[in-house]
Amino acid sequence: MKNLITDIDGVRVGEAHDKAAATGVTAIVFDRPSVASIATLGGAPGLRDTGLLEPEMTVDQVDAILLSGGSAFGLDAAGGAMAALVEQGRGYEVGPARVPIVPQAILFDLLNGGNKDWGRMPPYWELGFRATKSASLDVALGNAGAGYGATTATLKGGLGSTSVTTPSGYKVGAIVAVNAVGTVTIGDGPHFWAAPYERGDEFGGFGLPKTISEEDLRPRLKGAAPRANTVIACVVTDAVLTKAECKRLALAAHDGMARAIRPSHTPMDGDTVFAAATGTKPLTNGVIDLTELCIAAADVLARAIARGVYEAEALPFEGAHPGWKNRFSAR
Repeated sequence: MKNLITDIDGVRVGEAHDKAAATGVTAIVFDRPSVASIATLGGAPGLRDTGLLEPEMTVDQVDAILLSGGSAFGLDAAGGAMAALVEQGRGYEVGPARVPIVPQAILFDLLNGGNKDWGRMPPYWELGFRATKSASLDVALGNAGAGYGATTATLKGGLGSTSVTTPSGYKVGAIVAVNAVGTVTIGDGPHFWAAPYERGDEFGGFGLPKTISEEDLRPRLKGAAPRANTVIACVVTDAVLTKAECKRLALAAHDGMARAIRPSHTPMDGDTVFAAATGTKPLTNGVIDLTELCIAAADVLARAIARGVYEAEALPFEGAHPGWKNRFSAR
């Protein structure tokens, strides 16, 4: 176990970024088509091909899931991912044609100091292609993939991932691009809201502060651009689940987002969680097992959010948000 979403058998992750533009794409690629669904609790999401993930819709498996920067421009990334998958012989078969199923969510990273003057061709199609082609068991954290240009209200955001094995033996992993309108740390200190769920020292081992004051609870929002945000994530399990059960898993995972970020799910962000099941381990106790998976999904997402910020570094632009380690690691 690497404490990554790729600890789930049959899951690989690819990442690509553009340093000058300060943006990137993360591809979660499944070795075999996997059942998936989605839950969006933010008020302003940016999504592509996600309607098919609702339980009543016909297509019940996906080839990959994309997380991307770039706001609506970033939705081009799915086209590149589809092209890469077609080269690998992947996709929903319609006669001789293949159509890879690649749902996507985007975050807003257009005001982070990077050069967004990309003219007629934004970089996202190419980034989606490269990310998908490079998918492997290794996952770079912090300034990587969709987290490359991410920020929070007070610190640099980033890409985070964690995993866990439940008491019944199911694996659950999460990956998240943390671009929050609020904060993942308590007040002005180094402590993470997600501290109660930390495993080992995966995000510093600071625990909770001795007290949490009224000032610590004061919302801190992202400067003059409270619309420049959105946290996008994917949780995956090796359990055999239906689309409706994946929907429940995605909804439960949002509890982890709310525990790790203050505030979450605001009117002008698009907080979204995908949930997928690779289907190698059947449920043996029905709703009891599903409940265990839902608890684990919330926990791994909370941990992944903190880890993504913990591993991120300041971008090399004037006025850039500091990384957590820039501010606190010397304490």
